[in-house]
Amino acid sequence: DSAHEVAQAALKKHNGNRDKAIDEVIADHRKMAATSGFVTGLGGLFTMPVALPANVIGFYMLATRMSAAVARLRGYDIADPRIRSAVLLSLVGADSQDLLAKAGMVAPTGRLTALAAQRLPGPALMVVNKAVGFRILSTAGKKSFSRFGKSIPLVGGAVGAGLDGWLMKQLGDHVRTEFPPAQ
Repeated sequence: DSAHEVAQAALKKHNGNRDKAIDEVIADHRKMAATSGFVTGLGGLFTMPVALPANVIGFYMLATRMSAAVARLRGYDIADPRIRSAVLLSLVGADSQDLLAKAGMVAPTGRLTALAAQRLPGPALMVVNKAVGFRILSTAGKKSFSRFGKSIPLVGGAVGAGLDGWLMKQLGDHVRTEFPPAQ
């Protein structure tokens, strides 16, 4: 389902309580990330050349959807290109302020949503989006090297589940603070 559909389903399930809906979206994505980490790590060294890229791509797809769903639940228009850039920036966590500074932009309040409020021109948004893409690729490379503990079949599944679940929880906590309720 799309981020919009995920947000709407969680909101409906919790009778309009946005905080409980956000908790559910983050918890559900954490479970999905842990399951994906378990499945892709299960084969160990034998399946790593195929499973690792699949795991990294799957993790970032889940993280993007979770971040966008939280933004939607907080009242942001996720169809707006500026909000989409803020969602992408949320995926790099604490590095987002560094990326903005390198692109010549600093969010005045320290929140990514301030970037969206700045009415940046299209070329500036492209610079930010490219920087996020490069940062995600470099992070994925570092993540790949940290997974060599997954080289043993079965043990790799447990390591993958634990690592991906923990990373998704950290990202969920970060996203929760980066998207305060819209005014």
